[in-house]
Amino acid sequence: MLRPIAIATLVAGTLDILFAMILTSAYGREIPDMLRYVASGPFPGATDMGTAGAALGLVVHFILMAIMAAAYFWFANCERSAHLVDMPVRGGIAYGVLTYAIMNWVVVPLRFDTPLPPKPLSIATQLFAHIVLVGIPIAIIAARHLKERLR
Repeated sequence: MLRPIAIATLVAGTLDILFAMILTSAYGREIPDMLRYVASGPFPGATDMGTAGAALGLVVHFILMAIMAAAYFWFANCERSAHLVDMPVRGGIAYGVLTYAIMNWVVVPLRFDTPLPPKPLSIATQLFAHIVLVGIPIAIIAARHLKERLR
């Protein structure tokens, strides 16, 4: 099951980070700074690491995405969650909302001591990313893999 988790990680992680890069550029900010900020979650000194800190940000991003993908695969593979295989878009929407809530109500506030995104546009863009770019792709890839295993 590692290969489909890796594929889901690569697809969702790439879509999500590209969207983050587009938003970063649209707001006139620098992409390496955004990546260093991502890395600063587990590695606070990353903001002062230059190119290495930006590269570390990509690694951190994809590790977080791998955790999200693996968690979805594990849950979708449980007998009581067979409906996730049959309805991956619904499952992906729900998972996107769940990952948004965990990241914005638990992870970010605990690490950075910041409140939820204060602006409706920020909430909308983050929900879009978590649902459309992360949750749904992971759920569809998981459903395809798990359906093949059940045949």
